[in-house]
Amino acid sequence: QVQLVESGGGLVQPGGSLRLSCRASGSIFSINAMGWYRQVPGKQRELVAATTSGGSTNYADSVKGRFTISRDNAKNTVYLQMDSLKPEDTAVYYCNAVLRVLGTYHAHDYWGQGTQVTVSS
Repeated sequence: QVQLVESGGGLVQPGGSLRLSCRASGSIFSINAMGWYRQVPGKQRELVAATTSGGSTNYADSVKGRFTISRDNAKNTVYLQMDSLKPEDTAVYYCNAVLRVLGTYHAHDYWGQGTQVTVSS
């Protein structure tokens, strides 16, 4: 009923930039928050950045000043602009949305399929 489709991952050199996009579609009544998480093998998934419907944002300390999250509410789309990328940013990046499906009363977490970001020379 609900799909989160990500795009924009790939291979980039250290110091380079990438822009991730994630669009939520389906029987959506409302979206409370959207964000990006990342995961490397053997480690827990961690929050990278998130934004609420009101426009507030939250960033991991490791990406502050380098990554920017933005959202187009009309398109149910969230973006992550990643600048000054470092090798330690290499991970699978997952889109997350806390949303309410039409005909229901509570919001739940939904996840995208993940997109690989590799920072290497």
